[in-house]
Amino acid sequence: MITNIKKFIDSTHFTNALKVTFSAVVPALLFSYLGDFSSGFAIALGAILTYPSDIPSSLKHKVNGMLVAAFTVATINLVINLVQPYPWLFYPILLLLTFLLSMISVYGQRATMVSFSGLLAISLAFAHLHSGWEMIRYSGLLLSGGLFYLIISLLFFYLRPHRYIQLQIAQGILVTAKYLKLRGDLWELNSDRKAITKKQLHFQVELNAIHENIREVLIRNRTNVGSSNQNRKMLMTFISLVEIMELAIATSFDHNKLHQKFDDHPQVLQTYQNLAYQLAACLKTIGKSIENGTKYNAKHNLLQELQNLEVAISDYEKSVRTQEADEGVLMLNNMLHYAERQAEKIKTIERAFLQNIQANELKGRDRDLEKFIAPNTYLWSTLIENLSFSSTVFRHSARLTISILIGFIIGQILPFQNTYWILLTIVVIMRPGYGLTNERTYHRIFGTLLGGAIAFGILFFVKDTTITVSLAVLAMLLGFTYTPTNYKIGATFVTIYVVFIYALLTPNIIDVIQYRILDTSVGALLAFLANYFIWPSWEFLNLPTFISKAIAANRNYLNQISILYNQKGEVTTAYRLARKEAFVAIGNLMASFQRMIQEPKSKQTKLQQVYKLTVINHSLLSSLASLGTYIQSHKTTQASDAFNAVVNAALQNLDAAILLLSKENTIVINEDLVAATLKTRFTELNKIREREIKGNTAATDADFKLKMEEAQLVIEQLIWLTSLSESLFKETKKLLTVKNESQ
Repeated sequence: MITNIKKFIDSTHFTNALKVTFSAVVPALLFSYLGDFSSGFAIALGAILTYPSDIPSSLKHKVNGMLVAAFTVATINLVINLVQPYPWLFYPILLLLTFLLSMISVYGQRATMVSFSGLLAISLAFAHLHSGWEMIRYSGLLLSGGLFYLIISLLFFYLRPHRYIQLQIAQGILVTAKYLKLRGDLWELNSDRKAITKKQLHFQVELNAIHENIREVLIRNRTNVGSSNQNRKMLMTFISLVEIMELAIATSFDHNKLHQKFDDHPQVLQTYQNLAYQLAACLKTIGKSIENGTKYNAKHNLLQELQNLEVAISDYEKSVRTQEADEGVLMLNNMLHYAERQAEKIKTIERAFLQNIQANELKGRDRDLEKFIAPNTYLWSTLIENLSFSSTVFRHSARLTISILIGFIIGQILPFQNTYWILLTIVVIMRPGYGLTNERTYHRIFGTLLGGAIAFGILFFVKDTTITVSLAVLAMLLGFTYTPTNYKIGATFVTIYVVFIYALLTPNIIDVIQYRILDTSVGALLAFLANYFIWPSWEFLNLPTFISKAIAANRNYLNQISILYNQKGEVTTAYRLARKEAFVAIGNLMASFQRMIQEPKSKQTKLQQVYKLTVINHSLLSSLASLGTYIQSHKTTQASDAFNAVVNAALQNLDAAILLLSKENTIVINEDLVAATLKTRFTELNKIREREIKGNTAATDADFKLKMEEAQLVIEQLIWLTSLSESLFKETKKLLTVKNESQ
């Protein structure tokens, strides 16, 4: 329990909650002591409204984001107060502000958070309407609260400048360990491989997000402040972590075939499974050590496990006649080589946290890192390009604006106590996608009901003001801690906090609870209905774009692999960028598919086709990563014309699929001719392999074995990726056929 509590307190979410709670409670208590609670409350509100923009990134962007949020909140409050007495001006301004604030989300995550702060400020402006100099004073207090939060945030940052990135890397290591553990589970004879694969895809989506967070902070800070030993340690760890994941995806085994071949020799597969589990366990130990801030002590002897597998392979080879053992030994050696490379990368991570890392140890692996993060650009053209119903952000902005207007009118016409609670609920719940909005609607209502019941129960027995204040602060801290990770629990604690605050300000606490539940329910219902009926952003509308981007990313990755295989030499920045974009694009496609299955069944008419395309794209990425990883780690022979012809055929299939999705399918593929050409090319490749094998009788056994491995792997991967590219093209045609029929 002590360990779990320590882990909870040390988490990023608790730290962020502590910052905003401190920034809100201190001014409220101080000014309350001075007899001016309303001013302290306004400052606290300014801090709370600025808090969403405090997301991880470089220090410069962090400060700029919070400054923009603080001034946006104060300005919006002032504008609402100025125009509120004039209905002919108020309604157009309200609609324009809501729409524009929503639209700035096109500029990325930080802009989205500033947008959220601004929308919250619109909602809460109606809770404290002022006139004359008082509205200027109140807006100034909101601004001072935002600036106070900025100062507190900077203090926390300088106290532990590396803690966030350490926790993100620890989380990345732990998720990667879970992924490797699942790979070990696949070796169980009767394992549910479909369910395991589904979990692996989920972890890949999660890892994509973690990797992007790490790049955003680690690379931007390195670019701005230079390289330090701590930065080099984390960078070395991150690069190795990405390579571990790439290698895991690149190396796939036919488990059914292996089980059939080694049924009479179960010890070999059992030894390999133990090794796979040890790789995962070693990573987990490293991740826990970083997460807990303790000194790392290696508990797993990977070298001994590797030696055990070598012995098992040797025993197998001795127990089977040579002719029959050749193929099996080759398979087992591939498994051994994969494990050796993974162990080597894990050892690199271990060394990064046990020793200092010198700049030359990165050996150019940190070259052009700034190209791996998206530039922060705020061009007018970006906003203008999204002013159409083809843009998800535009549809969401229009939907939110209409919902806010309807919610405000309902609050004015009907006898609701706090109209702003309706608006606040709409802003907090409504998201561009139906699935997330639906989930948050349920969690918000559940949290409000449960939180109201708990708060009322406590207040029924507790009458002491000091205890109530203490419980309000605790509820606030826990509410902000849980909201990012578990919205249901977060909403529960936030409701408790709000009820406690109102209990201190008004004696009619039962009315407060009743109206909060009613207002929240109305806002949640409006958000749900709007997402379903007002220009809904069903995922099937976005999927063609995600599929097209995934295919294009795979196509670019294949092209860079071909260039590397033909030209040899060091891995270029273009290759590494293509690899990164392919992993990100496939992750985005899988995330889109996961959102689709959360939507109503009536909106999943192409679910099977989408699932097939998602799986094929992922398999294609696995094939490409396998080929690319082999080329990087081995000295390869000269690429043949047949190799390039097969690659070009695969590229042509991918280009055709992209054109189909863009509705510009001007290229007509003669599939019979392509198949005949490929058959000829594969025959050529096999002949080349035979000539190389026959012509190397005088070569050493090691050289001969390496050439055999290269020939076998390259040809097998070419056959596989060509088949996948053909399937991708055919499934894309089916997808569009189903789409046309449904229309």
